[in-house]
Amino acid sequence: MKLLVINPNISADVTALIDAEARRSAGTDTELIVRTAGHGVEYIETRFEALVAAGAVAEIIAEHCGGDPAADHIDGVVVAAFGDPGMPALKELTDVPVIGITEAALCAAALQGQRFSIIAISDRITAWYRDCVEHFGLGSRLASIRSINQSLNGIGTVQQDFKETLLALSRQAVAEDGADVVILAGAPLAGLARELEGQIPVPVVDGISAGIRMTEAVVALQSGFHRQGAFAPPPVKNRRGLSENLDAALTAIQAAAGGSVTANAVPSGK
Repeated sequence: MKLLVINPNISADVTALIDAEARRSAGTDTELIVRTAGHGVEYIETRFEALVAAGAVAEIIAEHCGGDPAADHIDGVVVAAFGDPGMPALKELTDVPVIGITEAALCAAALQGQRFSIIAISDRITAWYRDCVEHFGLGSRLASIRSINQSLNGIGTVQQDFKETLLALSRQAVAEDGADVVILAGAPLAGLARELEGQIPVPVVDGISAGIRMTEAVVALQSGFHRQGAFAPPPVKNRRGLSENLDAALTAIQAAAGGSVTANAVPSGK
C-alpha cells in the first residue's frame, strides 16, 4: 500500500513531525510519500488560510494521482492538517480514498467514548475547528475545545514550548468538561500523545496517527469510488487557467466515472 501524506502548511518543521509520526503509525507494508504545500502559510488558523491551503493540496494530489501514467501509483491520500482544508471537496478529485486527519480523529474518538475534547494550539483556530465538528454532525458530542492562549515561539517547537500547558489543558478537559476522549489537534502536535501516554486518564487521539491508520483501513476495504452522488467527479465543462496537472487529473477522474471531455472544452492554459 502506498499513501500520499500532504502537509497543507508550508512549514518544513511541521512536515518533519508529520513524517516521523506517520512512519511510527503505518503498517510494515505501507509506503509513505510525504509532501509539503507549495504555497500558503506556515500554519493554518482561519477559514481563509484553509481556503488557500486547499488549492495547494489539490495541486499535490493532482501531481501524484492525476492523469500522468508515469505518476506514482497512490492507494490513498492523507490530508495532514487538523480542520481538513479542502475537504470534503478533495474527495471529488481522485478515485482513491482521501482522508483528513480531523475526520479520522473524530471517528477514532467517537469509537472510544461518548464525549470528546479537542486541544488546540491557538484561540483563533477554535472557531474553524468547531465548524468542522458541526460539519461531521458530532457537535452534541463535543465536550470542549481548549487552546493555548499565548503567542507561539515557533510552529515547529510548540510541543517543547507548551508541553506542560497542553497536558494541563487535556486534564482540565477530562476533569471539568467531562471528556471521555482527548484529541490532540493539529500536525504541530504529532507524536505528543505518545509522550503523554499514561498521564491523561482517558484515551488520547493523535490526528496524524489516526489519519494514517484510518486511511489504511479504508484502502483495505476496497469499496470502490464515487461515480455518482454527492462526491462524484465534477461534471465535464469548459475550463481554463488550471495547472497542467490539475487539468489532467480532472480529465482522468471524469473519464473514469464514465464522462469524456467535450469537443468545445477549453484546455487549461489556452
